[in-house]
Amino acid sequence: MIEPQYNRRAVFAVACLGMLVFGVVVTTLGSILPSIIGRFGLQKAQAGSLLLLMNLGVMGGSLIFGPIVDRHGFKSMLVASLVMTVIGIEGVAFADTFGLLRASVFLVGFAGGVINGGTNALVADISIEGRGAGLSLLGIFFGLGGFGVPFTMSFLIERFSYTEIICGVGAAVFFTGVIFIAVRFPAPKQPQGFPLRQGFEILRNPALLLLAAMLLLQSGVEMTASGWSAAYFEEEVAVEKGRAVLLLSMFWVGLTLGRWLAGARLKHVNPYHVVMTSILVGGAGVVLMLLVTNPLAAGIGIFVAGFGFAAIFPFLLGLVGDLYPDISGTAFGVVFVIALVGGSTFPYMIGVLGDLVGLRAAFLVIPVSLTLTLFLLHSVKARLTRDE
Repeated sequence: MIEPQYNRRAVFAVACLGMLVFGVVVTTLGSILPSIIGRFGLQKAQAGSLLLLMNLGVMGGSLIFGPIVDRHGFKSMLVASLVMTVIGIEGVAFADTFGLLRASVFLVGFAGGVINGGTNALVADISIEGRGAGLSLLGIFFGLGGFGVPFTMSFLIERFSYTEIICGVGAAVFFTGVIFIAVRFPAPKQPQGFPLRQGFEILRNPALLLLAAMLLLQSGVEMTASGWSAAYFEEEVAVEKGRAVLLLSMFWVGLTLGRWLAGARLKHVNPYHVVMTSILVGGAGVVLMLLVTNPLAAGIGIFVAGFGFAAIFPFLLGLVGDLYPDISGTAFGVVFVIALVGGSTFPYMIGVLGDLVGLRAAFLVIPVSLTLTLFLLHSVKARLTRDE
C-alpha cells in the first residue's frame, strides 16, 4: 500500500507557524519579565536565572529532538512540543511559587528547542531545491515574532495583566497544535530504527564540526547584536532609552527583510557566495555602527548588520542538511546545541568586557568573530570540494 503524498506547501506553512510560535513565546516571556520580577519580588540574579533556565531548556530540546524525528517523524514530536508549550505557558501565568515558575520556564524552553530544531529540519527536508532559501523564509517568522511582540505588548500591557496576556498566548498555541494535527507530514526517514553508529560519526566529521563552529560564532554575534545594541546606543551614542529601543528594532527589520529576500531570490545561488557576501555586508554595518556617534548613522549601521546577518544562519544550516539528508534531525540537533553555546556565552562575555573597556570596544568581538567565520568558510568549502 502506497502512503499518500503530503502537501509540501501545507507542511511548509505549518512549519512557519511553528517558528512563529517559538518567536512569540520566547519574546513574550522576555517582555513580561519586569512584571514577573514585581509579582515575585525577585532580585536581578533570580530573574537572570529564569533566562538561564530557558536557554538550558532550549539546549536540551535541541539535543533530544533529532533522533526522535528521524525515527518517528516530525508530526508527533512537534504536536507533543506544542502541548508542552501550552502547559509551560499556563504554568508561567498561574505559578504561585518561584519553584513552579522556574519549572514552567524550563518546560517552555525545552519545548521551544524542539519546535525550533524540528521546524528547521523539516523545512530542510522538504526544500530539496534550495535548502538555504527555504530556511531563510522560515527564519522570517521568528523575526516577525521578535519584532511584533514588543510592539503589540506596548498596547496590551496597560489594559491587561501579564496573566491574561500569557493565557491568550497559550490559547493561540493550543489552536496551532490543532492545525498541526490536521496536516499530513513526511514519513519517518529511519522507520526501522535509528542508526546509532552513523549518528555518533557525525561528531567525527570535520566538515560538520567546521559548520558547527561557524554557527556558534554566528549565534553569538546575533545574540550580542540583538541583546546589547539598545544599551550600546544609550551608552555610546547618547540617545534616550525609548529611542535606543527603536534603533534596536531596525536590527529585526533588517534581519526579516534580508531573510525574505534570501528566501525569495537566492534559491539557486551558490551558498558559499551568499554566506561570504552576507558576512561582508553584516560586518560593514557593525563597523559603521562602531565608527559613528550620530543616531541616524548608527541606526543605518544596525539595520545593515541585521540585513547582512539574515542569510548566514539559514544557508549554513542548508549545508548541514546537504551533508546528512537521511538523518537531518540528528545533524541539526548537534549543530544547534553547539550554536547555543555561542548564543549563551557571547552576551555574557560582552557584559564582562563592557564593564572593563566600554561597550564600543567590547563590540569589536563581532567583526573579529565574522573574520574568523570567513576563514572557517574557506576551510569548509575546500574540504567539501575535496570530498566530492
